[in-house]
Amino acid sequence: MAHPWKHAQSSAKKFGGNPEDYLQVHHWFDESKAFLADVRHRALRHHAEGIFLCEKIFGTTITNSEAKKVPVRLIGEQHVKEDLGRIPTAQDWLSRIKPEPWMYGQQLSIQE
Repeated sequence: MAHPWKHAQSSAKKFGGNPEDYLQVHHWFDESKAFLADVRHRALRHHAEGIFLCEKIFGTTITNSEAKKVPVRLIGEQHVKEDLGRIPTAQDWLSRIKPEPWMYGQQLSIQE
């Protein structure tokens, strides 16, 4: 899906309530588009660890406009599955980064 609003509409259909009830969570998943506007932005939050971080930020549940408590983890899982078809781990993303010399940091010399 291309936009948080589409995810929010999908959440409302699945869990009840209005799309606005879910928009903040879906915006959080896609905030990284602000500085990397291609699919690689997903490496930062579109994984199992990102879903648990989302739950830590937004709480275990949100209460939608129908007064129904909806688990935030389920909303996050829905978002990631709609975008990727599965829920990868952070390791799935990070293991595909090709290490560059600068990533190893500076070698500090110890002077006596």
